[in-house]
Amino acid sequence: MRNFQISLLSITIVVFFNACNKKNQSKSSDSKIIEVSYFGQKPPGTTAEIFAPEIVSVNGRYEYAVSFSPDMNEMYFSGNKEEKPQVVYFSRLKDEKWSTPKIANFTKGKKKNELEGFVSLNGEKIFFTAYDSIFSDENIWYVNRLENSWSEAIKLDSPINDDIVFYSNTSENGDLFYTSISQWKMYYAPNKNGEFPEVHEVGIEYGGHGFISPSQDFILVDAQKENEETKDRDIHVCFKDKDGTWSKPINLGDAVNSKFAETCPSLTPDGKYLFFSRYDEEGGLSNIYWISAEVINKVKSVEFDRH
Repeated sequence: MRNFQISLLSITIVVFFNACNKKNQSKSSDSKIIEVSYFGQKPPGTTAEIFAPEIVSVNGRYEYAVSFSPDMNEMYFSGNKEEKPQVVYFSRLKDEKWSTPKIANFTKGKKKNELEGFVSLNGEKIFFTAYDSIFSDENIWYVNRLENSWSEAIKLDSPINDDIVFYSNTSENGDLFYTSISQWKMYYAPNKNGEFPEVHEVGIEYGGHGFISPSQDFILVDAQKENEETKDRDIHVCFKDKDGTWSKPINLGDAVNSKFAETCPSLTPDGKYLFFSRYDEEGGLSNIYWISAEVINKVKSVEFDRH
């Protein structure tokens, strides 16, 4: 009987340690996945941190507009250096290593400038802005996502491009949101079987460079502080009410915004992290920052407590 009890105790101890090891291995694996997904960086909390310094955020270069593919194996961001054209950079994750960011060159030289490449949430397309002359012919283009490359660039056949527009991104159902440069207003085009035959105003009070959440329950924009005519732009959020109207733009506060201008907000596909640009580099250039998207929930809680 005593031998049986000892054997039973030994089995229990082995099972316990195996379970602990599996749990620790799972935690270790999760940590490794997180590190790999963000260029080896530990994800931030509710204080904004510079993203991938000297890899993505490079001194002497202007960077903005971050987008990850849904599987987190690709990253796209925009930038330029000195007086060179605007370009979209991309990096791919392979064998747990990110490639050195390179220029995508979607249009193969058809347009002088390419910027703001955003991957659709189904991963099938990359929408981007292309133009030759600033404030003249900015339109939305796209490429179809192939296994290890992209299709030929196609100018979007939609009333969207009857205007000069930029910063296009999609919600989960494929609706496309963008900013009208001529009106400096947010618009959207409902997804009709992969086409965008009509456009509508989003209906927020002010703000541009808008980024829609997957379920369209909030939209991030940059705007002057309380819509004042200043150079200092901050990241704001508008929440959608039950009746379909939008709240006023709410400043995300000191956790995100600073004495420098913050612009071009975007979210990771899983909604966990907010990316944006901050013009804090000498010479008026911007770096890319990131922060936990929990800051949005905190603002929402405060706003709804007031009501």
